Amino acid sequence: MKLGSVLALIALSAGLSMISPFLLRAVLDHAIPEQDMALLSALVGGMVAISIATGALGVAQTWLSNSVGQRVMHDLRSAVYRHLQRLSLAFFTRTRTGEVQSRIANDIGGVENVVTNTATSIVSNLTTVLATTVAMFLLDWRLAVFSLVLLPLFVWLTRRVGAERKRITTQRQTTMADISTLVEESLSVSGVLLGKTMGRAPELADRFERESELLADLEVRQRMAGRWVMASIQATFAIMPALVYWFAGWSISSGAAAISIGTVVAFTTLQTRLLFPIGQLLSIGIDVQTAFAMFDRVFEYLDLPVEIAERDDARPLARVRGDVAFEDVSFRYLGDWTLHGVTIDVPAGSRLGVVGETGSGKTTLGYLVARLYDVERGRVTIDGIDIRDATLQSLAASVGVVSQETYLFHASVRDNLSFAKPGATDEEIEDAARAARIHDLIASLPEGYDTIVGERGYRFSGGEKQRIAIARTILRNPPVLVLDEATSALDTETERQVQAALDRLAEGRTTIAIAHRLSTIRDADQIVVLDRGTIVERGTHDELMARGGRYSELAARDAELAPEPA
Repeated sequence: MKLGSVLALIALSAGLSMISPFLLRAVLDHAIPEQDMALLSALVGGMVAISIATGALGVAQTWLSNSVGQRVMHDLRSAVYRHLQRLSLAFFTRTRTGEVQSRIANDIGGVENVVTNTATSIVSNLTTVLATTVAMFLLDWRLAVFSLVLLPLFVWLTRRVGAERKRITTQRQTTMADISTLVEESLSVSGVLLGKTMGRAPELADRFERESELLADLEVRQRMAGRWVMASIQATFAIMPALVYWFAGWSISSGAAAISIGTVVAFTTLQTRLLFPIGQLLSIGIDVQTAFAMFDRVFEYLDLPVEIAERDDARPLARVRGDVAFEDVSFRYLGDWTLHGVTIDVPAGSRLGVVGETGSGKTTLGYLVARLYDVERGRVTIDGIDIRDATLQSLAASVGVVSQETYLFHASVRDNLSFAKPGATDEEIEDAARAARIHDLIASLPEGYDTIVGERGYRFSGGEKQRIAIARTILRNPPVLVLDEATSALDTETERQVQAALDRLAEGRTTIAIAHRLSTIRDADQIVVLDRGTIVERGTHDELMARGGRYSELAARDAELAPEPA
């Protein structure tokens, strides 16, 4: 609807603007020579009315075109963000966060002007050029041909300039992504801490300076690409009216059909109006080719396949008991198998401990339950239902993950907790915090639950952040729980506090505990030992210790590395 209105206004405005030169010709050839004041007043009044109407139409056209353009930009930004949210964890493990941010902010922002203004500008200027060209031929075909003879050459030159600009723009956007990544990594709390403690802050500043200097050079090259060509075209346009006067005089002196003064003045008026939109179209052609470089980068993300997709006939998991089963599961990232032929049954309400050397596939096993990755062979089921047949929303509600890497938003404690359950009451939030043994600490803060946690939660210690994360999971209340080495980075006392919160969290839930310290899974109903992606032992703690195999070796090593009690 709005787009049709914009096109109608453009056509009407272009048509009205073509009437004025004909009124001017009538003023010069008839009204003034014949001293006809009535005709003169009518012609001048028409010119004034057309100017006012054209101005009003221009304002309306600008508002409508920007409304349409911004809606397109909104849809594009939303589509990219929504698509990124649907991509698997694998994409984010191999892509720099700064690169993603740059595509959304810089690349989409870079095409905003093209989408918002260029489309309507092309239609407007093209309509003006066509209408003006017709009017010029109606006035005098000889002057029209003389004025337009160089236009094909200008179009060819402009296309060459546009191709060069596109190449430079691709380099420029890549450099901007590098700068965004550097800023995101080095100016985060973790990045600043690492830079200062390693004494690398001056080197990081030098690296940023080099990247910024490269960007500045590319900006200059982009703006200067083809400037001599465009300057030559603009200069030619500027002298064309004078050449028209010369051509008209030469035609008259050579005995050709006479061209009236009114026709020449009206023609040069049209020519002036023609040269600007032609110049605009040539410049827009360059801008469009430049924008194509950014569009390529944006649609490169939109074209990425969604690896973890919800099936058309997916059904929600309802009244989940929590029976989890791995049935001959095999999975690999690249190359060798990360997990191969894994079969485990975890009855509802029971606790499974998973141990093994680093790289044995423990974390991957937990991620497969939450369907952060899809199995390559076999299947993972909850209550006998293949999780690939379940809706993603119901699966997320059924499986909770508490990992070693706790992530908190730069927001209040309340906001971080309610992220798990939007609309949770204050009582529900506080009950979850009490269960995680963190309520008293939060309540003692000057702003209580409204305390801002800081970048990645750096206002809290590791154990405090972990307990906030546990409270967040308690609030969500999932029937299946995956604990991914949730206490491995904590000191003994903090581990004791967090483990108590985890034990409270695990009550009545099916729990898969991936253990770094074997003391945390001693009481598990069953323990599996992974080695290079396969199960080499399984049983209870006592059974495995009595067997004297791999588990007992890990337990002995764990005992040697355990810190002395304070």
